[in-house]
Amino acid sequence: MTDKMLKFVKIGQQNPPKREIKKRKSDFNEIYEDFIKDKAKEQASRCSQCGVPFCQIHCPLSNNIPDWLKLTAEGRIQEAYELSQSTNNMPEVCGRICPQDRLCEGNCVIEQSGHGTVTIGSVEKYITDKAWEQGWVKPLNIEFEKSQSVGIIGAGPAGLAAAEQLRKSGYKITIYDRYDRPGGLLIYGIPNFKLEKFVVERRTKLLKSSGIEFIQNFEVGIDSNLEQLRKKHDALLIATGVYKAREVDLPGNDLNNIFPAMEFLTASNKKGLGDEVELFDKGVLNAEGKDVVVIGGGDTAMDCVRTSIRQKAKSVKCLYRRDKENMPGSAREVANAEEEGVEFIWLSSPKKFNGINKIESLLVDKIQLGDPDESGRKRPEIKKGSEFEIKADMIIKALGFDPEDLPNLFDSQELQVSKWGTIKTDFNTMETNLKGVFAAGDIVRGASLVVWAIKDGREAAVSIKKYLESKVNQKIKVA
Repeated sequence: MTDKMLKFVKIGQQNPPKREIKKRKSDFNEIYEDFIKDKAKEQASRCSQCGVPFCQIHCPLSNNIPDWLKLTAEGRIQEAYELSQSTNNMPEVCGRICPQDRLCEGNCVIEQSGHGTVTIGSVEKYITDKAWEQGWVKPLNIEFEKSQSVGIIGAGPAGLAAAEQLRKSGYKITIYDRYDRPGGLLIYGIPNFKLEKFVVERRTKLLKSSGIEFIQNFEVGIDSNLEQLRKKHDALLIATGVYKAREVDLPGNDLNNIFPAMEFLTASNKKGLGDEVELFDKGVLNAEGKDVVVIGGGDTAMDCVRTSIRQKAKSVKCLYRRDKENMPGSAREVANAEEEGVEFIWLSSPKKFNGINKIESLLVDKIQLGDPDESGRKRPEIKKGSEFEIKADMIIKALGFDPEDLPNLFDSQELQVSKWGTIKTDFNTMETNLKGVFAAGDIVRGASLVVWAIKDGREAAVSIKKYLESKVNQKIKVA
């Protein structure tokens, strides 16, 4: 093993090269070049094959990272891919958008010892892209289709992962989604420079080829209520995600040209997909030539500032109430934004939106960090008399997301939700208070990462399978 692995003492850390800043700012293509074969093998060979793989432990999917790194180092790329996809329904997506610096790579043993992490995400992207190129990724071959059917509400990562797992077991699967394309956040929320849309489209096309039915532009509560879907299917999974924008209640909040992040990002992504977007074409949801201010510090805020740069904004500023070290977003994304010309105004909080009819400027308070709050992070406190003003033609609020009112939306008042509006489920089975209705992903745990949604979808599929098998066994006993 030592001739193929443990090369971190001889070979330094290397990521795939980024495209030149000026060029990448002018388009929406992914910013990282692909690894060539030799570099992928070389970087994989840096893995220490440690006895306790902290990379795997800190991966929500428990991906068998050391083993597929070893296979990659040995040039056994197809086997590496097969191992990678055995625990992950979308490795080509996670390799691109997972915050590896906070998960697997951030906990790599050789990173902790000062040698620089193994570039796990880039290797994962390499082996899965190679699998698609070589035709190793194929539709599911279902030998024995069961008579039972499962309806899944939501075509985002949790719903898609559950659908694939259940289809592997032979169940008939129908996915209902409110949008005109499957993929949810992956299609309309994440910009192309992080995740080009063909990556998502080829995955959903594969699922369709595997016999999974997609019904788009379908609103539960309008086209059919939850009870009607329960009667139609043997089990249901609610995997809608959370899309309701959190608000900041400030004077001037009703001025024009103040937008929630998803409205801005969806317009941009639809344009990238070739759709007509009236408000974008009229210049309303277009940052071109404007002084843009984004409020927030997570990955969605980074998506907004970097999208604004590519739309040729006059200036782009990001306001965040804590400092850089306490920012919730990926440090890698912050660095990319800084390279591309985004100005970060740390320790600042919006106080008032100024303007006549539309936004003209933003009044901001300076912040100092006090004692830690219940989350362990230092509490932001306003500095008295510290306010200052920032010119702004466009404000984008990236403050996070909350669940929609699903009991009313789905015309199902009996569906139990938590005080936060997330769906209540049994911790062990992921079943709601409604028999045969399960829930997974952000609609249960709150706004989180794509990789966690995939994990939840896979676990929900296991519980749904057990539930459906128990129904069959009960019928047999009765007979």
